[in-house]
Amino acid sequence: MKIWHQSFTVLEDLPAYAGAMEGHIRKIVHADTQVDMHGQLPGTYSSNYPGTDLRHAALFGIHGLQWVVQALQAQEQGYDAFAMCTIPNPMIREIRTLVDIPVVGYGEASCHLACQMGRRFGVLLFIESMGPLLLEQISQYGLAGRCAGVDGVGFTFQDVLPAFENPGSLIDRFRDAARGMIARGADVIVPGEMPLNVLLAVNGVSEVDGVPIIDGLAVTIKTAEMLADLRRTTGLAQTRHGFFGAAPPRERVREVLRFYGIDRLAG
Repeated sequence: MKIWHQSFTVLEDLPAYAGAMEGHIRKIVHADTQVDMHGQLPGTYSSNYPGTDLRHAALFGIHGLQWVVQALQAQEQGYDAFAMCTIPNPMIREIRTLVDIPVVGYGEASCHLACQMGRRFGVLLFIESMGPLLLEQISQYGLAGRCAGVDGVGFTFQDVLPAFENPGSLIDRFRDAARGMIARGADVIVPGEMPLNVLLAVNGVSEVDGVPIIDGLAVTIKTAEMLADLRRTTGLAQTRHGFFGAAPPRERVREVLRFYGIDRLAG
């Protein structure tokens, strides 16, 4: 099985994070599963911090266009699933109409699994301004009544990066933030962004005071494995019914991508 992993970061800019993520992926997948890591195109952002752009709705949407091309490449290159390893799942509904392979989003998969682990979940972010987007998406998942809240974790991306070398104090700060969310009624915690998720996972942080911490990377990749396997063995596939499911003609998709120049994002 081959899974296309997709990050919202430029992985070449973040070697410590990319290395930790690659090692964790090898640990969680089956021996015969190949996961190939991909990021945004070099130069996508003005620095190694995507949040400067992703905190703005318009730039979030524009950067999401790369994911359309990447998902199409994944299918054309024979991958069995497309794993969107970022919590806001850019253009996930649209992408599912464009490809026939399973498309799994970190945010969607993690929030649904959290509801199997407890009664109410909370999300902790370091891009605090993205909170309204995640609340809207959680409502679209049909899970608003199961969400205790989306809140800031109290530190930034630039705090997370050096913690891959020296994690102790930042993990303590995360635990403090988690306890605040637990006091609001959460009995499961979803780390908001993948760098934070990976930092916690590789340091074995799976619970705080008996409250599970969802490993969104593991959930995303393992769900991709499961859906690819189900597609092979049972034929289970994405709906093709209605506005949000119907697939446009493949040649027309190519024409539209060429017209807008989006096909050039394939690199």
